[in-house]
Amino acid sequence: MMRLFLTVLICMLGLTAAQAEETVVLGLSQDKVSITTRFDGSNLLIFGAVKRETIRPEGPLDVIVTLAGPLQPLTVRRKERRFGIWVNAEAVPLSAAPSFYAVSSTGPLPDILKNTDDLRHTITIPRAIRAIGATSQAEDVDNFIDALIRIRMANKQFQMLEGAVRLDEDTLFRTEITLPSALSEGAYPARIFLLRSGEVVARHDAVINVQKEGIERALFEMSRQRPLLYGLMSLAIAIAAGWGASAAFRIIRNS
Repeated sequence: MMRLFLTVLICMLGLTAAQAEETVVLGLSQDKVSITTRFDGSNLLIFGAVKRETIRPEGPLDVIVTLAGPLQPLTVRRKERRFGIWVNAEAVPLSAAPSFYAVSSTGPLPDILKNTDDLRHTITIPRAIRAIGATSQAEDVDNFIDALIRIRMANKQFQMLEGAVRLDEDTLFRTEITLPSALSEGAYPARIFLLRSGEVVARHDAVINVQKEGIERALFEMSRQRPLLYGLMSLAIAIAAGWGASAAFRIIRNS
């Protein structure tokens, strides 16, 4: 029994040492993004270095960086043409999908990432979308997920940046991710993966906070804390805008 215990302990120590051969030292150009009335997007620089306790292991090193927005439940609907008009037909509810998701890597993901590690760490965009129970709603759930990915990639809400991570001397890395103007407020987890032979050998996590500031923040808090006052103010603004437009039209017509 003692011999078995020592054998297991040695194996565990060897595994821990192997996992600690390479670690990530991370830097961010900013750890907070403020959404104001003039916010039209932002560029986020993620950079860092690979710290090694021993000599550099054999084999090529690859780096994958992901940045995810808050998870949100949503429903994807398929439109069909009926009687000459487009209507919503079949719908598939998704339990959670990131409001924003970017994947930046040193090379094409199929070449540097094994499916088992993608499944374990949910790295690629399809893996980041949770479709629990969706198969009971439709048989072709994958088509709905593909459609969601296409739409959000067109809006820059999903980004595949293969080859965008620059790696120097297998030690220093950097990448830049463009944040669109339509950002949801919340915590944005950033993850950095080091890979060798398609397997994740080290991982580092950080968080970037995105929040409204100034008048945007004040209006947001009013809508949540004082919905009646917010509704009355919105109604007053709408009435004033309508009256102003009508008065301007009368002046133009009479001139």
